[in-house]
Amino acid sequence: MHGIAPPPFPDDVPTHPLLVVDYELIQAGNAQEIDKLWKAATELGFWYLKNHGVDQEVEEMFEMGAETMDLPMSEKLEYEQGDDGQSFGYKAAGTNATDEHGSRDTVEFLNVSKDDTLAYPEVAHRTYPSTVGARMDSTIKPFVTKSIEVNNTILSVFEKKLGLAAGTLLKCHALEEASGSEARCIKNPPKREAITAAEIAQEKEKVALGAHTDFGSLSFLHNRLGGLQVLPPGSEGWQYVRPLPGHAVCNVGDALTLFSGGILRSNLHRVVPPPGAQAAYARWSLVYFTRPGNDVRLHALVDESEAVKKAVDGMSAEERKRFEPNATASEWFSRRIKNQKMKNRTGPETWRASRGMEHKPDVI
Repeated sequence: MHGIAPPPFPDDVPTHPLLVVDYELIQAGNAQEIDKLWKAATELGFWYLKNHGVDQEVEEMFEMGAETMDLPMSEKLEYEQGDDGQSFGYKAAGTNATDEHGSRDTVEFLNVSKDDTLAYPEVAHRTYPSTVGARMDSTIKPFVTKSIEVNNTILSVFEKKLGLAAGTLLKCHALEEASGSEARCIKNPPKREAITAAEIAQEKEKVALGAHTDFGSLSFLHNRLGGLQVLPPGSEGWQYVRPLPGHAVCNVGDALTLFSGGILRSNLHRVVPPPGAQAAYARWSLVYFTRPGNDVRLHALVDESEAVKKAVDGMSAEERKRFEPNATASEWFSRRIKNQKMKNRTGPETWRASRGMEHKPDVI
């Protein structure tokens, strides 16, 4: 961004090799590529996606994000998301906890609702800074529309693989239904000097965004610097996800884990400062989150899929309870947003109440 090429991602830090999925082949129904996507989604829950066709929209969204973050803080705070469980709007750095000890996050971001984007110039949920309105039609709507198309294509693949009737998952994410789906542009400030991965591991307060699983169904992420880390199943150590030019990073969220009875994996991840010389640069990232309609009840689709039923039947009674949270998507989402907020913190129990499908108290 801003015409400055950052240093390359270093080669001396532990990385996790994600599978690379070709979106054009997925669209074409290529069986081998679909199997690769399924393997990624059911084992780690993360994969690279190439040939997704959203590169130009991504660049323009980063420009919009930079314009917004450059606004005076007083103006940005007029559009603050608040502390009542609402996600849309601006979030200032330090307003969320990153662990149960109350360590503060370091990122600021802007969330623009899918509903507000598609309804514009009408207001579905709220208004946004002037930079958003100036780019809604030219920048934000094209990005949101294309991101929805990508994620819906992937949902259609998962429907077939789970043995669900065509349209089952898509109906849970109907375009016309109000939802928590949103585009998020994130800025994490640079450090004053380059840092090593060992220093990051030793200094937990440097964590920008603590260990978490995503709230919704699918995340479509674009970033230029390192910083994203995954905790692979069975591993005791965090591993970086190396940014690849032209490749998005996609991952499964909790809602799909719930719907699929755990077949689709929502994996723990976090954000730390970029490694090596990249740490001296601001880290920008952009995500489109697909989430179920607000009134959709989260539960394992045991009546619609033999595969899901078999997965749930193989669980202990205690484990099975996790797949019946007795909550709508909006209730699930709001609880997690609200209990991350520092202003709502009463102690470690507040942080625990913000967690999702996979929470390990000793992992930050």
